Amino acid sequence: MSSSSLRIHDWSRLDPAGRIALLRRPAQRDQDETMAGARAIVTRVRHGGDRALLDLTAEHDRVRLTALKVGEDEINAAATALSPNEKRAIEIAIGTVRAFHEAQVQQPIRVQTAPGVVCERFTVPLEAIGMYVPAGTAPLPSTALMIGVPAQIAGCERRVLCTPPRRDGKADPGVLYTARACGVTDIFKVGGAQAVAAMAYGTETVPKVDKIFGPGNAWVTAAKLLVAMDPDGAAYDMPAGPSEVLVVADDAAHPEFVASDLLAQAEHSVDAQVLLVTDSRNLAQSVSQEIERQLARLSRGSVIRAALAGSRIILVNCLDTALDVANQYAPEHLIIETERPRDWLPKVRHAGSVFLGAWTPESMGDYCSGTNHVLPTYGYARAFSGLSLADFTRQITVQELTPQGIAGLGPVAQTLAMLEGLDAHANAVTVRLARLPREDE
Repeated sequence: MSSSSLRIHDWSRLDPAGRIALLRRPAQRDQDETMAGARAIVTRVRHGGDRALLDLTAEHDRVRLTALKVGEDEINAAATALSPNEKRAIEIAIGTVRAFHEAQVQQPIRVQTAPGVVCERFTVPLEAIGMYVPAGTAPLPSTALMIGVPAQIAGCERRVLCTPPRRDGKADPGVLYTARACGVTDIFKVGGAQAVAAMAYGTETVPKVDKIFGPGNAWVTAAKLLVAMDPDGAAYDMPAGPSEVLVVADDAAHPEFVASDLLAQAEHSVDAQVLLVTDSRNLAQSVSQEIERQLARLSRGSVIRAALAGSRIILVNCLDTALDVANQYAPEHLIIETERPRDWLPKVRHAGSVFLGAWTPESMGDYCSGTNHVLPTYGYARAFSGLSLADFTRQITVQELTPQGIAGLGPVAQTLAMLEGLDAHANAVTVRLARLPREDE
């Protein structure tokens, strides 16, 4: 068996500690050092503005820019750099993502909770949002559409996009074309932690935003955490780590399909993690062999092999146990390729996004099925959801009471306020009750 094959582990032979160890993600290296480095960059950008961004771009991207903002000429040139087929694919993907996110628009609610007491809730868009689109080991125009489309639907007035420049000093044309197709016009050639800092605090050129969206490496994640802890900074979408997939499969699964899904996720980065959980030893062995066959023809073989070193196949006694393992792991992507995949959906409790059946590769969710591919990783699917339209809005509540309303419900507030020892709260009700019109007036 070659070094890239996934080792098969028997779940039933492991004690609780062994099971926990088996589901542990690859360690995030040098976390303290990364956080300290990101903090230094954030401070440098906050105080140095555009000059700091230009210097950091030269240091980290090995590109000396004269301007940070992408001009109209470069955006227009991006359209000519793409083939008609590429542009059509982007436009179709925007259409499917738009259809799914438009269905998430929330209507205002108005409820009479007691006689004379009306409570309401309505939605307003975030005014300014930042979009970080990576372009390190691979440019990601799909991320531009996954953030740009819901931001446009929500009605966010200002949408700022930062993406690292290529070695020729230009931004990736696929990212530019997608951003423009989503109505984004403020595009800047800035990458890494410095891009997060620029959007969080603003510079002479880059506008300040209220919330930052988009995946990135450990430095980007660290910078997002830092600026989110600062009241003068910006909120962020969700905590994230390296990408991951867990496949639940039985003997009816196609080994070549399962192997392709594992390989697709493994090519993201060397610290990505892929897991197969199955009740079929025959499938486990076939998938391991199929990985070798398919890997030989893939261009990012070295990245994939490094990721596979931290990945594994888990053999369980039954599919009930397989779903228990999946819920314990809480994967970013969960693929269920079984004889009756939808039957297992009610058992799913912790997952960023679920892919049902043999004909639903995870790649479709990454690009064009319609769901959002910005998802919680590193086990955060236990508490966080994938990106949705609601993330680009705020919900504001309203309450309005009539004299009848405060007469009926006011004494409840008085009692609860005194229970907490907050007599000023009670007094705000008492003075109004004293002024209520009498029935004989």
